[in-house]
Amino acid sequence: MALTKEGYTERLIDKELDELLEMFGAISIEGPKYCGKTWTASNHANSSVLLTKSDNPNSDYQRALVDRELIYTNESPELIDEWQSIEQIWDDIRTKCDEDGKSGKFILTGSSVPADSNKIFHSGAGRIYKLQMYTMSLYESKDSEGIVSLKDLFENKNITSRLKEKPTLEKLADLIIRGGWPASLKYKKENYYRLPESYITDVIDHDISYDGVKRDKEKMLLLLKSLARNETTLVTNEKLINDIENYTNEFNYQISRNTVADYLNVLENIHLIKNQLPYSEKIRSSVRVGKMAKRHFIDPSLACSLLGLTQRQLIDDLELFGLMFEALVIRDLRIYIEFLGGNIYHYHDNNTGEEVDAIVELKDGTFGAIEVKLGVGNIDTAAKNLISFSSKCDKKPKFLCVISGMIDYAYQRDDGVYVVPIMALKP
Repeated sequence: MALTKEGYTERLIDKELDELLEMFGAISIEGPKYCGKTWTASNHANSSVLLTKSDNPNSDYQRALVDRELIYTNESPELIDEWQSIEQIWDDIRTKCDEDGKSGKFILTGSSVPADSNKIFHSGAGRIYKLQMYTMSLYESKDSEGIVSLKDLFENKNITSRLKEKPTLEKLADLIIRGGWPASLKYKKENYYRLPESYITDVIDHDISYDGVKRDKEKMLLLLKSLARNETTLVTNEKLINDIENYTNEFNYQISRNTVADYLNVLENIHLIKNQLPYSEKIRSSVRVGKMAKRHFIDPSLACSLLGLTQRQLIDDLELFGLMFEALVIRDLRIYIEFLGGNIYHYHDNNTGEEVDAIVELKDGTFGAIEVKLGVGNIDTAAKNLISFSSKCDKKPKFLCVISGMIDYAYQRDDGVYVVPIMALKP
């Protein structure tokens, strides 16, 4: 496989990858298909092999089946793409990292966990560092001007600034439907739907049986559509089952709880969905705080594809538009806070139903609370909700912020709550 660095679009993890290659023998980049893992890894590698399963006797995959030593080039860093196709590669890499203790020897990429983890005998701890990668944020795709940073909010800086271009519903809808797939950046907007549509087809036709277990394609598609209808909401497995049964035309169509649990696990293992865990550590009366995770597609374009949504349909249904916009913001916040070394959560009070869309927390425990609103009409309500949440916290949030889609300037309100356009934000 030829390495092509010309025309590479810089990603946020590039700097971190360079730093990690100086510290660890190998880096394993994990994430969904088409998010740019191989492209990014190639930009940092001096040699590469592709282990996608193939019947071609001259393929790297078939050569590795004959003798795995045939694929190791000694030209570091060496990229081994789709390494999980041959699980024993992991232990090979771990051993080779131990041989001389040198750093930056290998970059592994994969879009799923290994089919048989029993064939892996060593964790790789201390030798192989796992690095998560996502689709592109608006800042990475150059759709956010990046005039306000999340880091600025944690440092309580003055963020007053204005976008060069006022956002429109049409533009936001296009960004949601297009998603953060690097390849889609060069598509005409009438073709934005094609890549996520292709992704879903690949998942149904191939990826759901990555571990050799045959699964029902129709049931998986019904589950995916149910997850799309419930994007950004708290949804139990039982609710997903009811939703599936209510939306099918078949009489007495049934799907078991165990099947749903298994299929959800598969979707996590192939990096199609990502949980937003609940936050409760610094909240009084934590027994009332919800413990359910929110499930999100790795990119909002996937939910739109499953529901067959167009730009016009989003604009004509502003409630649905708001949910998909929230999914877009959560995607970007996840990328930004993880770039800063932190994590993203959500908050839900079981007694009152009070929610906060996103809690972003740094490693030192410092955290901020964020509400997401598509338009400007609900900013006051969102700010009051954030202030109410803060009053319940034993340790106060470092900042409170409303992220909006339709506002064209960033500022701090008299009550201290920040208001930031999503198209102004960066890490």
